[in-house]
Amino acid sequence: MILDLIKKRRSVFPVQYNGKSISREAIETVLEAANWAPTHKKTEPWRFKVVQGEALKRLGDFMAGIYEESEERPKQMKLKKLRENPQKASAIIVICMQRNQKDLLPEWEEVAATAMAVQNMWLCCTELGIGSYWSSPGVISQMHRFFEMEEGERCLGLFYMGYTDMEMAEGMRQPVEDKVVWVNE
Repeated sequence: MILDLIKKRRSVFPVQYNGKSISREAIETVLEAANWAPTHKKTEPWRFKVVQGEALKRLGDFMAGIYEESEERPKQMKLKKLRENPQKASAIIVICMQRNQKDLLPEWEEVAATAMAVQNMWLCCTELGIGSYWSSPGVISQMHRFFEMEEGERCLGLFYMGYTDMEMAEGMRQPVEDKVVWVNE
């Protein structure tokens, strides 16, 4: 049942990855799931850039460099995480949104559609036994300096992926009844 899969979806961080490679076929399956997200006026605003291999090190070095140049007193621990976390992943899918050039929709709808694509990716990863995590460090505003981007395209985050030895157990939430108001009249 889909609800069981939804309840098992977790953020699995790079430090929890075991180093096993994710096949291109599995990544393509995850991207195909993303492509089936709902989208108002069929704008399909999601765009992805898949980073693997040596490019993971280059991405980490780039992010650490951007952070270092933008901070007066960069924190060494944050520099270390920005530099090393990408290399712990088997793949990173850079999450981008291509704004509709005709401004047919409010921007929040395009962001929401892209987020739904990421949720599809996350659920697909959960089903495939792949740990994943959506990271949105401040340096994403500078990703156009690392990747070629189209006019109107911007980065919304990094989707880290890696196999993990941890069990994807059902999470915890407060009861939905505490968050719902029924209006019947």
